[in-house]
Amino acid sequence: MLYRKAVKPVIRLLTLDFLRNPKPKVAVIPLKGVIGNLGRLRNKGLVIDELRDTIEQAFAMNPKAVAVVINSPGGSPVQSALIHDAIRDLAEEKDIPVYAFAEDVCASGGYWLACVGDEIFAHPASVVGSIGVVASGFGFEEFIARHGIQRRVYTQGENKAMLDPFLPEKQEDINRLLNVQRDVHEAFKYHVKHARGKRLNADSDELFSGAFWSGAQAMDMGLVDGLGDVRSIMRDKYGKHVKLRYLKPGKSFFSSLLSGHANTHQHWTAEMLSTVEERGFWQRFGL
Repeated sequence: MLYRKAVKPVIRLLTLDFLRNPKPKVAVIPLKGVIGNLGRLRNKGLVIDELRDTIEQAFAMNPKAVAVVINSPGGSPVQSALIHDAIRDLAEEKDIPVYAFAEDVCASGGYWLACVGDEIFAHPASVVGSIGVVASGFGFEEFIARHGIQRRVYTQGENKAMLDPFLPEKQEDINRLLNVQRDVHEAFKYHVKHARGKRLNADSDELFSGAFWSGAQAMDMGLVDGLGDVRSIMRDKYGKHVKLRYLKPGKSFFSSLLSGHANTHQHWTAEMLSTVEERGFWQRFGL
């Protein structure tokens, strides 16, 4: 009885102190993987449809800040823009700062995402940059001709079979693709300039050449603001008692249904092909 009487006031004081001075919390959104849909079943990769709920949940927590942790070699410029805008819109609406953190790779569309941060941080050995546009493929026309294979294509619209890998390239098709890439590249450059402003301190031709750099080099060029990981930087900004609340992006109902067919041969083959496709993105950066 005496023990209870002695403990109750202490508990009350601790509770009141916690209510008056709650530990600051930071919502952490991990964005890891290729951006956009991959494979025949299109159920892999970072896409806005599967991230919107997570993004809204992060800001609904009323955190001191939102940290976006990025480990991505890039992918779809459209999905990069949609994810970026969803985070940025809520940050401005709720007046909550956003910090972006590069892990292994923050390149191409991954760097597009990083521009969501009021400040960007990287590890000294992170891969950062690759502000450009790329399209690649194979040409099989000589192979099928050598083996007596005929390619038969019927279209309505003279450009519908543009850049078919089994037909010889046409210069006008290449020019059309390059014109599209040029527009996307200009949008990417505008996005980076708008986000980073006067913090960029390298020649534009170098910055937007499609090259990539280490985190330390990127800081010298103004692509990132500092070096460090999410825990150390958030402790520096909000104190050693800051709580990092990691949110796990979930899959949409449709993707979950597709994942349920993991035992079928079709699904296994599609998963294998999408894995190969994904590996191609990472291997460009030596990973």
